[in-house]
Amino acid sequence: MTFSHALQRLDLARVTLSELSSRQVLLMSAGFMFCAGLIMVSSASMGVAEGRYGGAFFFLTRHAIYLCVGLVAALIVSQVPTQTWSRYSYLLFVVSVVLLVLVLIPGIGRRVNGSMRWINLGGFTIQPSEIMKFAAVLALSTYLVKRQEVVRSRLSGFLNPMIFVVLVLGLLLLEPDFGASLVIVATVVVMFYLAGAKLFQFGGVLGGLILVAIGVLVSEPYRMRRLMAFTDPWADQFSSGYQLVQSLIAFGRGDWFGVGLGHSVQKLFYLPEAHTDFVFAIYAEEFGFIGVMLMIVAILGLLLSVFRIGQRAEMVGHTFSAYVAYGFAAMLAVQCAINIGVNIGAFPTKGLTLPLVSYGGSSLVMMFVMLAVVLRIDAEVSNPEADPSRRVKGGQHVAR
Repeated sequence: MTFSHALQRLDLARVTLSELSSRQVLLMSAGFMFCAGLIMVSSASMGVAEGRYGGAFFFLTRHAIYLCVGLVAALIVSQVPTQTWSRYSYLLFVVSVVLLVLVLIPGIGRRVNGSMRWINLGGFTIQPSEIMKFAAVLALSTYLVKRQEVVRSRLSGFLNPMIFVVLVLGLLLLEPDFGASLVIVATVVVMFYLAGAKLFQFGGVLGGLILVAIGVLVSEPYRMRRLMAFTDPWADQFSSGYQLVQSLIAFGRGDWFGVGLGHSVQKLFYLPEAHTDFVFAIYAEEFGFIGVMLMIVAILGLLLSVFRIGQRAEMVGHTFSAYVAYGFAAMLAVQCAINIGVNIGAFPTKGLTLPLVSYGGSSLVMMFVMLAVVLRIDAEVSNPEADPSRRVKGGQHVAR
């Protein structure tokens, strides 16, 4: 092949990529992520599943079931107009708050590793915090549409919804679930910023949250130990720094091209939670730096496609849809950044899954639901006939 032929092929590839729609990029990126997740959950969990439950495919089977449930839920949600979500967003938020209260009641909530975050339902569990993430974005989007001018011009427009945010954070910290708290706070800040809230308002809220975080850290010695372990895990590599050390060893063993699928050593009872919070470390061990880069490209493709769909919705006047897409993009970005950061030692250890990749039923199902809502937004923006809030009059689409 001559050099000119190679350049022609590169130009063709560039044109092809530029012609891809946001929907196509979203579907390809999400498809890569959940296929990689299915493979990695199977690989990372076999040893633990065999040791604990007597079957190597215990977690794989349940993960596959959750995938099917998520796909069915996504198909159903994709038929729901976005205006319906706006109409019932506050009700969904209230239901989510009730679930956060119920999970704290002994006998209803299920305690795992010292945290009460799950509710048992017929052999399966739901995690109310995952539903709250979804509901919070919808409720805040509705509020920002109705009170946009107040948010931009008055301090009360910013502070009023913060009462409910603080309520949610309080319930999450009682579980405790610091990871979900951080994701919700970051998402709320991004959405308010995009809505035009003043920067000084963020300073006051963030300052208060930092003080609360410091109080929470110093109230329990184990939290301070975990924080110090994050700064220097090798100082106590067999105790508080053990999990991070094992994760870093997995990354080191992966090198450029990985040790090969199924050949990870760290998943053999060395790295705790290898199929959930630290599945990215096992992925890096088995597929190496090249595999990690492919995953990061897929994550960026997913984030950018959701953000672009939000931009298109904003340009045609679908303000609620735009805020929802922006909120979901911010939530995905923060959660992916925290999970990967924890795996590589950039952040303290938090119980957050890698979206679409880690094992976790509620997280997986709700992620499919979020993406289905985004795809519905894209359909309504691309085809006004799909939006029942607009009707045809005189050959033009007129908002009711």
